[in-house]
Amino acid sequence: MFKNLILWVVIAVVLMSVFNSFGSRPNSRGDSSLSYSQFIDAVKSGQVQQVVIDDDNIIKGRMQAGDKFKTYAPNDPHLIDDLLNSGVEIKAQPPEQTSMLMQIFISFGPILLLIAVWIFFMRQMQGGGMGGKGGAMGFGKSKARMLEEDQIKVTFADVAGCDEAKEEVAEMVDFLKDPSKYQKLGGQVPHGALMIGPPGTGKTLLARAIAGEAKVPFFTISGSDFVEMFVGVGASRVRDMFEQAKKHAPCIIFIDEIDAVGRQRGAGLGGGNDEREQTLNQLLVEMDGFESNEGIIVIAATNRADVLDSALLRPGRFDRQINVGLPDIKGREQILAVHMKKLPLSEDVIPKYLAQGTPGFSGADLANLVNEAALFAARINKRIVSMVDFERAKDKLIMGVERHTMVMDEKEKKMTAYHEAGHAIVGRLVPEHDPVYKISIMPRGQALGVTMFLPEKDQYSASKRKLDSMISSLYGGRIAEDQIFGWEQVSTGASNDIERATEIARNMVTKWGLSQRLGPLAYSEEEGEVFLGRSVTQHKSVAEETSHSIDDEIRIIINRNYQRSEKILKENTDILHTMADALMKYETIDKYQIEDLMNRKPVREPQGWDDTPTPPNDALKSEKIDDTKKPKPSIGGTAKQS
Repeated sequence: MFKNLILWVVIAVVLMSVFNSFGSRPNSRGDSSLSYSQFIDAVKSGQVQQVVIDDDNIIKGRMQAGDKFKTYAPNDPHLIDDLLNSGVEIKAQPPEQTSMLMQIFISFGPILLLIAVWIFFMRQMQGGGMGGKGGAMGFGKSKARMLEEDQIKVTFADVAGCDEAKEEVAEMVDFLKDPSKYQKLGGQVPHGALMIGPPGTGKTLLARAIAGEAKVPFFTISGSDFVEMFVGVGASRVRDMFEQAKKHAPCIIFIDEIDAVGRQRGAGLGGGNDEREQTLNQLLVEMDGFESNEGIIVIAATNRADVLDSALLRPGRFDRQINVGLPDIKGREQILAVHMKKLPLSEDVIPKYLAQGTPGFSGADLANLVNEAALFAARINKRIVSMVDFERAKDKLIMGVERHTMVMDEKEKKMTAYHEAGHAIVGRLVPEHDPVYKISIMPRGQALGVTMFLPEKDQYSASKRKLDSMISSLYGGRIAEDQIFGWEQVSTGASNDIERATEIARNMVTKWGLSQRLGPLAYSEEEGEVFLGRSVTQHKSVAEETSHSIDDEIRIIINRNYQRSEKILKENTDILHTMADALMKYETIDKYQIEDLMNRKPVREPQGWDDTPTPPNDALKSEKIDDTKKPKPSIGGTAKQS
């Protein structure tokens, strides 16, 4: 901003100088203007005492009475004779002397000014100063930002939930601090490490912690910073980045989102002249080419390792591939503890209970949960954050914001209540199903109602019995509408349930080998291809007869679970009515009220928050979807993990 201010000041000064040079001179104070004819008449009548003539033919003088005047003389050859004949005192003022430099400046100033403004805007478009990183003379310079030892405050103590990944990178930090410890046994530090994992799991945070622990220069850059529209710029920037790193070795280079430049070669429109491919080729050479880069460790992060070029992944370039996955229950508790340090907490806030109810949450999700809880508390002017705030925050993140402005008529609300009660009753009575935690007919997000099933622990696989139970539960809402209101009154709210149930059944037949008729074969084998830099999945076609058999098996699975769900609801119609009445009264019922209803006991009043955690965003949810809006896909967590 200071440079821009100085530039505009200079431009203003130049413009003022030019305008002043070419502008008219101001009139002298007290000088009355005379026409030339009046001036000649006054001279001939003897009224003029003295005149001063300058180089611009401007005549200033004084009358016999003492009055001053001013006039402009045309090219009159008889003027001097008339003045002498009338006895007027004549003085000549010499012309003002202008220096050669000023004359050059006045002549070429506007042109130089235009050139300077053009250069300024060109530099701004290229993002830097002349000769700097990205300037007109430094277009191929690296955009990597070097961080000194004291610029990064993040350490391994600030990273939680990925202990295995921390152990892998801690060895690199230890090598940078004491290389002789490994070299005396013939060991060499890994040339590079690739951190792979879903978004939000803490890959970038872990890289910052490495820089904070290593106490060595740290270069950070994004993969997109290499590629420009001009061919060869990316490769030049890679060379410049490694040249800078060699001057500061030992050091670390961190490339975030490396898939922007490291995708498989041969998939672009430009072939070998493609800018991205040339950048990748230069990166491969710099990491492990003819010349070695001792003391330089390259760390990269991506959540799309499947599209990276195989030459980039081989040992010697990225010797280690570190998986930074979703945290388990212990990791989630540690992450919550890290983020909760900044908050004034109530005594009833226990991270362990929150961690139990958030399987599938990433580190970023947990950080957002803590922040939302703090915002809820601040909104009502509380001084501390309590468990109620965390429960409200989880409900918002999992189910969406409550749509208080949406008014449902009594019939629609009642149908939603029976729909969600049908999900809950079937899910409660089928084997190996996740326990029912909460039912709500309060519109949230795109759902008119939600039935939440809470996994008791982190789940990594699912049995055939559990998958069948999930399908039965998903059809419970549709069947409840049919039994209570009749076939003609069945709504479109089960569209998402039907889609998910069909997907589970199809995967059971074609992917997971859970059909005795078709056997343990994969009938939808996925083939990955790369087109225009993207990984495209294709499915092998199956024979027409086999396709019919697959459809028949899917229908058998669906019908079997549909009939089981029908039987359960017919046998528990009284519970269906009482649960729907409770939902109409309270709008949301918790696990204690559900337990009373299933045991045919009077329903207790809502307990508020309890110490049982709420389900995650990838836990199994049965929703009655507002079909006027685009349905929000919600796949059961267990099936998705399988």
